Amino acid sequence: MSFRPRGQRVQRSAAVDGFRLAYDRVGAGVPAVLLHGWPSDRTEYRDVVPLLTMLDVVVPDLRGFGESDKHPGDASTRYGAEAQARSVIGLIEELRLDRPVLGGHDIGSRIAVAVARLRPDLIRELVLTPPLPGIGARILSPEAQRHFWYVSFNQLGLADELIDGRPDAVRAYLRHFWSQWSGPDFVLADDHLDHLVSVYAPPGAFTASVAWYRVGAGGVARLAAERAPTAGERLAVPATVLWPSDDVLFPGSWADRLTDYFADVRVHHLEKTGHFVPLESPHAFAASVIRAAQRDAAPRRSR
Repeated sequence: MSFRPRGQRVQRSAAVDGFRLAYDRVGAGVPAVLLHGWPSDRTEYRDVVPLLTMLDVVVPDLRGFGESDKHPGDASTRYGAEAQARSVIGLIEELRLDRPVLGGHDIGSRIAVAVARLRPDLIRELVLTPPLPGIGARILSPEAQRHFWYVSFNQLGLADELIDGRPDAVRAYLRHFWSQWSGPDFVLADDHLDHLVSVYAPPGAFTASVAWYRVGAGGVARLAAERAPTAGERLAVPATVLWPSDDVLFPGSWADRLTDYFADVRVHHLEKTGHFVPLESPHAFAASVIRAAQRDAAPRRSR
């Protein structure tokens, strides 16, 4: 399931806040760091990485996911966007990556944006998929809430009692999202689902993976409460956004406010693609990372 060279063992970062990240690193060239979403791990980029042979690609498991450290404690201080971003920043600095392209999918996009806000000097460009700033209160609409029930459920201790440490329950729960959120032509491979069950099923692993949703009032409330910054406070790091046409969670029309948050952004709408862009449209994701790595630093006009 790994994309690292055969025989190469998983690498581990130095600890940040007590968390060490497991990561794979392959290739040589301009660096790129790719951040996965939920419910997944770094193997979400299994089909993207082989297309980036001209780049130095680093793909970590985020805090609480895959083979990275999982620690109990207050989710707000250990697993929120800024906490996750500190680990990513620590990894970039530890590996001495020279202004990598930072890619993100799902919660990985939110963490990538947090990294760029905290340390814009570290990042060359962003390549992102939803969710992204600008969604706002639309996420509270009745239609949207038909799909976002899981956010409230993931905040409950009941979720731990019913799912954590129970492989059959983990499999059923993960299969639901991978089937409901993907596009009409995509089916997650059996071996990939088997892998995800193997990393989400050990006692404590599922609980660690949903810590993201236990920060403050939860992800939906954070999106609904966002307010556009002033023009001078928009994120200056150039960003490419890949917005899938068949994402049941984040309709393409919700891309209309991105320029309120990003000073330099281009948006590509991906046809016949559901929520899981790195696996459903790996060539499009890889092409955007390559273009970002090859562009010069001259400012671009928003589109």
